[in-house]
Amino acid sequence: MEIKNLKKTAQRILKAVKNKEKIVLYGDADLDGAAAVIILADTIKNLGGKIAAFYFPDREAEGYGITETGLDRLKKIGKNVLLISLDLGIGNFKEVKLAKKLGFEIIIIDHHEVLDKLPEAKIIVDPKQKEDKYPFKELATAGIVFKLSKLLLSDKMTDLIRKNFLELTALATIADMMPKQEENEMFIEEGIGYLESSFRPGIKVFFEMEPFENCANLSQKISKIISILNVRDVENNLPASFRLLTNSSLKESRAIVEKLLEKNKLRKEKIAATTEEIERRISGQISSVVFEGGPDFDFTLISSTASIICHRYQKPVFIFKKLENESIGTVRAPSGINSVSLMKKCSKYLLTYGGHPAASGFRIKNENLEKFKECLREQ
Repeated sequence: MEIKNLKKTAQRILKAVKNKEKIVLYGDADLDGAAAVIILADTIKNLGGKIAAFYFPDREAEGYGITETGLDRLKKIGKNVLLISLDLGIGNFKEVKLAKKLGFEIIIIDHHEVLDKLPEAKIIVDPKQKEDKYPFKELATAGIVFKLSKLLLSDKMTDLIRKNFLELTALATIADMMPKQEENEMFIEEGIGYLESSFRPGIKVFFEMEPFENCANLSQKISKIISILNVRDVENNLPASFRLLTNSSLKESRAIVEKLLEKNKLRKEKIAATTEEIERRISGQISSVVFEGGPDFDFTLISSTASIICHRYQKPVFIFKKLENESIGTVRAPSGINSVSLMKKCSKYLLTYGGHPAASGFRIKNENLEKFKECLREQ
């Protein structure tokens, strides 16, 4: 049994490569999104195709998923473009309609929770679709794309290519906190075994630098690698993880990692300060959820802060950055609580929302913040 529409997607991509169509890869800026984009890009290149553009939306400036800003920037590529979204898109109903009007043909490859309906994309691949009978629903997007690459490359998938893709799939699966079960267990067990002998300079450099040599074991090194790859550092609209994992120079890779190590040190200090501020605010509160935010919160830190608070207090945590008219937030929920289902019950107050049961996000007009908070607390 195969994931619904995976074979259909492979056939459409093969047709696009054969006809020399323009292909855009539109990925989330986290490690799973970046890894999925890299695997699919390398697969298409191995088939003789070309990528017309890569796009990673800036969550703080544009919002999450396929965005109007992103589509506006990409429309200069022209009409009849095949746009493949990776690790996002399943909740972008309005944006997919706009994309179609602009002449894009959309394929969505995602693994997030499906909301009440599906976007009007040409093809949707998401194991969490109701009609999808594939038994394992907890793949990272990189895991889905690894399976797609096997269909696309067939006997062209050499042992070297397979190992290369499994390295990225393992990192993405761990980073996205997917359960270490079934196929994920294979991806992780096999993929991490190849990391120390990787041909990618952006991976190899980690095993040659002092901060990583001091780690007690491979598991600690991988945790540190993932934390560095998740540091927000964007250049030319490309996240650091994408730039590093596609870099062909050890020297340049080392310079990127050194920069990220310094940023990560400052990041940890800021996360500690933000966590302390939130704990001060909620001290003495009796509530089923933590709901805090403000204009001074750093959007790049709120996910990590939410994870810490959620772990300590074992309740759903909603933390947001307040902008001029809207707020963007992140959600973390303890085991047994579905954060997406919580927001679904209060979705009339939200502009967009979505993600995983344990980790998700939202965008909301500031005028609805208090109503949303009260709705959540009434559940």
